[in-house]
Amino acid sequence: MCQALLPTARALLGWTQETLADKARVSLTALKRLESPSGLEVFESTRDEVRRAFERAGIVFLNSDQGKGVLLVDAKKET
Repeated sequence: MCQALLPTARALLGWTQETLADKARVSLTALKRLESPSGLEVFESTRDEVRRAFERAGIVFLNSDQGKGVLLVDAKKET
């Protein structure tokens, strides 16, 4: 999961940072640290919870030798 793609994944779902923090059961501060372009450190459990929240909503993070991306595999959005 590439931190630079987190805002893109949220946008695909129409989620704010507050919404993602709630669905991932992490603090808003921890999520902001995770999304920070400065690469601030967060607990691995925070990364895992955020990844799981995205996966439950149908987000797949792509990573290949051709680049990185985000895919929404299920058109129904979790609200």
